[in-house]
Amino acid sequence: MKLTKLIFTLWMSIITVLSFNTLAENTNNYKVSTDDEISIIVFNEPDLSINKTKISANGTISMPLIGQIDVKGLSVIEIEKIITSLLLDGYLKKPDVSVSITEYRPFYINGEVKRPGSYPYRKDLTIEKAITLAGGFTNRASKSAISLISEVDKRFVKSVSLKDTVNPGDVITISESFF
Repeated sequence: MKLTKLIFTLWMSIITVLSFNTLAENTNNYKVSTDDEISIIVFNEPDLSINKTKISANGTISMPLIGQIDVKGLSVIEIEKIITSLLLDGYLKKPDVSVSITEYRPFYINGEVKRPGSYPYRKDLTIEKAITLAGGFTNRASKSAISLISEVDKRFVKSVSLKDTVNPGDVITISESFF
């Protein structure tokens, strides 16, 4: 009985570690853009840390001592490396910088939904969940004519399904039914 419990606990620990690694990889590969909100922690330097700052319309953030830094299109790891190298240039001997995304930019939904507009992005968001956030379909909505413009690759995708994923900055359009 104890051996079974030990094996079960070990197995659950492995699954937990793997799921955290996958989440970390997704966050590390994510490219920040305008309206994303990030936090920057410089360990043992609270005056240099920034808690929740929005990325400006021109894609920059402002850091104490360093000034404006262009971060649009960069990953969290790339931002950490840039800030670390700038702090090494005459400010700190061994800066330890951590960057995290505190809020993703919104996604947009328009067309035949009850409340079109922008909505805060949530992890694991699908077209179906986005429609639900927007109040559901109107009576005239076509449940099969749904299109998406992806901010990631700027291409127009037609006929997406309700199970397809939505990313921050994406624009979803629900067309009107002809019948």
